[in-house]
Amino acid sequence: MYPESPTASPARLSLRQTGSPGMVYSARYGSPKRQLQFYRNLGKSGLRVSCLGLGTWVTFGGQITDEIAEQLMTLAYENGINLFDTAEVYAAGNVPFFFFFFFCRRSSLVITTKIFWGGKAETERGLSRKHIIEGLKASLERLQLEYVDVVFANRPDPNTPMEETVRAMTHVINQGMAMYWGTSRWSPMEIMEAYSVARQFNQIPPICEQSEYHMFQREKVEVQLPELFHKIGVGAMTWSPLACGIISGKYDSGVPAYSRASLKCNVLCMMLFMLYVQHICCSSPAWCLRNEGVSSVLLGASSTDQLMENIGAIQVLPKLSSSIVHEVDSILGNKPYSKKDYRS
Repeated sequence: MYPESPTASPARLSLRQTGSPGMVYSARYGSPKRQLQFYRNLGKSGLRVSCLGLGTWVTFGGQITDEIAEQLMTLAYENGINLFDTAEVYAAGNVPFFFFFFFCRRSSLVITTKIFWGGKAETERGLSRKHIIEGLKASLERLQLEYVDVVFANRPDPNTPMEETVRAMTHVINQGMAMYWGTSRWSPMEIMEAYSVARQFNQIPPICEQSEYHMFQREKVEVQLPELFHKIGVGAMTWSPLACGIISGKYDSGVPAYSRASLKCNVLCMMLFMLYVQHICCSSPAWCLRNEGVSSVLLGASSTDQLMENIGAIQVLPKLSSSIVHEVDSILGNKPYSKKDYRS
């Protein structure tokens, strides 16, 4: 799976030594370690994605340099990650993927982007046919790609008929600009409407919902999305497993300016975590992946050390026994229950 490197830089030379996709290797961080269930299908599609992905929200194009961005993408890839998430609103769409593609086969990557907020004018935003097509073309030009693997509708658009959005997504897929499409921050009712419209008019339905998921945000991913998966095959790709860093404990002494938590800081969650959760020795990304309905968890990182710490979460996953999960749920006291659970 891993291509030969055309250059002799240390970061790229290590790519030659990575082995099979099931192996995790880093010249800096140690020997290969076989990971269990490292790849999962995205929903009920045939698209295989790494259960950990690299997101580019906030840090890329803002907090870090292009050089660090290249190091992060290289390190992620050589550790088995094939999923890289972008959006037209992230760093104005200027994610430096062109560095990465110099030594990587496009077919070995799963690149996603999200459409909604990209235009400056109000008429250039939303999920109209015009903006979906023009916005995706602009994203592809900035990313220097011919296509993305998944294009997400980044939140619903109440001003555009659902049929128009579904037909536009079908069009960009038929034109080869994307392989699949999904939703982000949509309600289950809106996702079901999109699926029903697609089936009614012989269009392509969404395959995945991208949603926030961590110890303090559970209802949607643990109760609502599993029902959609079983009914219509829509999977879950989640983000913010550390609640913008709050669950990591690094903000116990305060929230630094320009950090992720400064952009979205839930003080109540921080207090609850410090009082009840911090002594639990388990990784939050692994806690998210214990949910078999989650196809992939998007990681955010501003340094290679931070990324490797998050990637190490996969090693904790086999250790999360039912008794440990039950203990965590007891401490959190916020486990959501479905109607089926109440009936049983």
